[in-house]
Amino acid sequence: MSSGGPPPGVDISSGGGPPPGVDTSSGGGPPPGVRTGRGGYVDPNWPFPGGPNDAPVIIYGYTPSFALALLATILFCVYFIVHLFQLTRYRAIYFSTFCIGLLFEIVGYVARCLSAKVNPYNLIYFILQYFFIVTAPVFLAAGIYAILSALINRLGRQYSLLPPKVILWFFIVSDVVATITQIAGAALIGVKQKRREDPTSANNILLGGLAYQVFAIGLFIILTAVFIFRARAQIKQAGLTLFIAAFSAATLLIYLRTVFRLAETAEGLGGNLSTKEVYFGTLEFLPVVLAVPLLSVWHPGRCVGRSISSEKDAEAMVELDSRG
Repeated sequence: MSSGGPPPGVDISSGGGPPPGVDTSSGGGPPPGVRTGRGGYVDPNWPFPGGPNDAPVIIYGYTPSFALALLATILFCVYFIVHLFQLTRYRAIYFSTFCIGLLFEIVGYVARCLSAKVNPYNLIYFILQYFFIVTAPVFLAAGIYAILSALINRLGRQYSLLPPKVILWFFIVSDVVATITQIAGAALIGVKQKRREDPTSANNILLGGLAYQVFAIGLFIILTAVFIFRARAQIKQAGLTLFIAAFSAATLLIYLRTVFRLAETAEGLGGNLSTKEVYFGTLEFLPVVLAVPLLSVWHPGRCVGRSISSEKDAEAMVELDSRG
């Protein structure tokens, strides 16, 4: 998972409504072009619409870029189609969570498009994009965890610090814990925002999920690095050098994104990381959008085999050899 700072924007601990000192009796929000609370923002080119689902300020702390959201939507749609085709072709079921993560990315960025183009003050659009973009990488990480177990079974268990089944189940459980915690935190943040309540407790839940995911991926990177070093001769002999490079790069990119989200969450409401879209673009969007095609060009179903379990290793090797 995944995952995210508290919703960037406004301090709503007082229970809702416009920030103190802002007169909204005329039907509008705070004066255009000002930042209110801790990161709240009103676009001077987009007056407060005053709808029932609208916050008095733009919770992002900025007006989201429609170009960025649309580009992300298009790219993730293309990636999803390609990965779904490859999943069907190579029948690498262990990598199916990657497609789920891509679906989450698509839904999240569609909602962000609506925020940017239709109404950036709308809470529903904000909550949807926040929830799905925050949790999507948890499913991407699950696919990455499964790759290591498949590699260990193919190249040799003696090169791994732990048996492949132990690695697989530990990180599956870790991913479930991180997923449930982050989904709960993100969902509660949405509820708190909708009710104009203080989201601090929900943010702390999300922070815990993110911290655990950073720990889990960090441990995974250590185990992977040890395995790759020990099995370097077999990797070269099996012609997997480029795949290992792509796999390693994708893992580090997802890790970078998760560390960013942890730092953003720890910073608190309206912090610098959460209220500047340049950080979202370079540390949330970019790492994921670079990691996904790496594992399409070097798809594990084609490069490693369709199965994790050792019982099917021989069959997977025959299939790989027959494909050249």
